[in-house]
Amino acid sequence: MVVSDEFIEKNSWMVRRCLLYNDEYNDCTSIHARIHQYFVKGKMEDCGQWKRCYNNCVKWEETEDRRAFKELIDDELDRRKKRLSGHLENDVWEKRTEPPAHWNDPLPPHIEERIKNSYLSLRSQEIKGEPSQKSSSLCVIS
Repeated sequence: MVVSDEFIEKNSWMVRRCLLYNDEYNDCTSIHARIHQYFVKGKMEDCGQWKRCYNNCVKWEETEDRRAFKELIDDELDRRKKRLSGHLENDVWEKRTEPPAHWNDPLPPHIEERIKNSYLSLRSQEIKGEPSQKSSSLCVIS
């Protein structure tokens, strides 16, 4: 199978740093993770996928092995598919096609009053270059 430059350019954002794949493998095989896997799922997970991803990542970074890159992307897509399966298979809720009508309306006055001296509000004013209406300092030295 030939992996095109276009495929590599389109999917290279999915490849993590190799160290992260190795960390995932080490975490998956740790005694803590093994106990958790046994009690949550009733069996221990196969952690070989993380080792395979690490090896493919190293091959890709060191020798630009296109087959290793393709296998790495396939594994990432499989993980994404598993992670999103609950959302994609959901037939209980109707998915929106657009946001609610008034999603960006101003907040009611009583909420505006309550947040006007919040850290985020003061920081927003500072970034915009607006004079802040500080009633008290946010920093206390005792």
